[in-house]
Amino acid sequence: MLALRLTRGARPAVQLRRLLVALASAGTGFLLLCTLGHAMSHPEDPSGSLLRLAWCLTPLAATVHLALAVARTDPGTRPRPGLAAIGLGPARLMAVSAATTALSCLLGSMLALLFFLHLRGDLTGMPFDGAAADFLAADSPLPLPAALTLLALVPAIASVTVALVLRPRDDRPASARREARSYGRFGAYGRTTAREPFGAYGRFRARLGAGEAGDARKAAPAAEEGQRPGPDDSTAVPLVPEQNGTLDGTLPPAPAEAPKGLPWGVAVLAAGLAVEAYAHRTAGSAHTPLPAGLSGAPSVLVGWLLTAVGLAVAGPGLTHLCGRLLQSTRPGALRLLAGRVLMAEATRIGRPLGVVCAVASGIYAMALLYDPTGPEVGPLTTVGVLLVTGCTLATLFTAAVEAKQARSDTTAALLRLGAPATVLRSAAALRAGALLALFGPLTLVVAELAALPLTP
Repeated sequence: MLALRLTRGARPAVQLRRLLVALASAGTGFLLLCTLGHAMSHPEDPSGSLLRLAWCLTPLAATVHLALAVARTDPGTRPRPGLAAIGLGPARLMAVSAATTALSCLLGSMLALLFFLHLRGDLTGMPFDGAAADFLAADSPLPLPAALTLLALVPAIASVTVALVLRPRDDRPASARREARSYGRFGAYGRTTAREPFGAYGRFRARLGAGEAGDARKAAPAAEEGQRPGPDDSTAVPLVPEQNGTLDGTLPPAPAEAPKGLPWGVAVLAAGLAVEAYAHRTAGSAHTPLPAGLSGAPSVLVGWLLTAVGLAVAGPGLTHLCGRLLQSTRPGALRLLAGRVLMAEATRIGRPLGVVCAVASGIYAMALLYDPTGPEVGPLTTVGVLLVTGCTLATLFTAAVEAKQARSDTTAALLRLGAPATVLRSAAALRAGALLALFGPLTLVVAELAALPLTP
């Protein structure tokens, strides 16, 4: 009931993102039901039905990825002060987010079932002059348990994924957790690393005076170097140079270290391309039907999968590298702001961007290999391609919204300090141009290499 109330009371933008999740769930559920219809109408070809079911895993993964991105940006399930006092702690909010995701996906599954029954003619008669009767098994009764099982896959997998990713976790180091679990002096829970003599707690303002002296010692070197102490009094945030007399504020702090997935992503990407090249040189291997009338060896499919995984893993590292390159060679305030934001948001933006790069390279490779004289692209293949493309793009835009929400404090601080709005828009355009300049050629190169094994 709480999840339903939060769903009804959300803003229009949040409702639009949930509607996109419902539409993606409806498309995936319809493809799964069409696979069931093909299995019913072609009982002599179980391998073909199994292959169709395997191809449905791609839109299923894209739908779950979109549902997770939407759940992360849902303001209704975000921890706020005072919610724990009424029983809405982190675990309860995680459960509400998973329930909201399940409701959106269930709505999509119901729409898919209604549309499937309409095409079969079970509701108002056979539409489209019976053109869809072949792959929907309109002359056979629909096994309701099998259909409901297939339709329950998307809500179940999406809600479980959201619950696992958004579960409460302790981000403190292991040493800090051990310190918190230990009992200090006089029964105090937790202890500090610094040892104090007996009676230090009895001296009036002793700890406060020591803290103020330590803060002054930490702030003095930063003031001498033209830096402002950070919020934790241990890191200094460099001042932004003035631009046209209006920009003199703070930048988002740079991450302590770069994402560690770039070497692994490059290695997986290289392994995928190597597997595809090996499949191209291997003669007489078995061929597996692909969408749009294509065919290739099973090792080609493995190579494509490894290539997509490599791009997704390497995306955060490439985004961080792009932000670092923007700040090279004596950067001004604009390039410094754009590069620092890219470095800070590398993990949040990089992975969806890598997935978009993988999907775009696959679609480009299929367009290169499509033969107009061959078999036409079927309606289910078109639905699958549109579904995967739309889900990946919607996930990228949702991640961009999440990044904008995360840096709202920095944006408000810059505006309070007099930074013009044109500077923020120019920095956003510079970030988009830098990412396009890096990921665009990479997508084309990967697409050309992915299409090479299937080139006659």
